[in-house]
Amino acid sequence: MPLFVERQTYRRRRLVDAARALPVLGLMLWWVPLLWSLPEEPMPASTALIYIFLVWAGLVAAAGLLIYALQAKRNRGPEDAP
Repeated sequence: MPLFVERQTYRRRRLVDAARALPVLGLMLWWVPLLWSLPEEPMPASTALIYIFLVWAGLVAAAGLLIYALQAKRNRGPEDAP
């Protein structure tokens, strides 16, 4: 068994790992507004809702980019390899 895997296989595995970690990152980012209520003067609800919407939009964009990258790696044949 070879010690190292080929570059395309390694990159594809890292993309799959990133896709698996994305929900965990999203959950941690969604918990941030809970920390905003700790100071003496809490943040307005509108600020928290805007933050949550922006996190959601960022997660959608990141998932789209990961899907695009995974599809590009899958569609790439051995004749396209450098």
